[in-house]
Amino acid sequence: METACEALLSKKGEDLKVLDVRGLSSITDYCVIVTGGSAPQLKALCNELEKAVKTAHGVTVSFRAGSPESGWMLVDYFDAVFHVFSREKREYYDLERLWSDAPRLKKFEG
Repeated sequence: METACEALLSKKGEDLKVLDVRGLSSITDYCVIVTGGSAPQLKALCNELEKAVKTAHGVTVSFRAGSPESGWMLVDYFDAVFHVFSREKREYYDLERLWSDAPRLKKFEG
């Protein structure tokens, strides 16, 4: 998790939140949410995330969805799902409210 969060912060990802959804979701253990300021930045955030995780842990992404132009991209590693949003889409989907019962892992926030 630390490698992934550092990668997102290195590309100036904003308002990084890591939600521990174990016990609340059968899909994943952690939901990571980060904001990018533009479509090119969303793409750069996802690319850096995938590169850093593969380099550090030899793990490749299991599923990727969305597009920079849509304002939302998802990168799924089974145990952790990363949501990379534009400001507008993050506000619209409001995952922090959806997972309001999930503990926050503050040590990974930038």
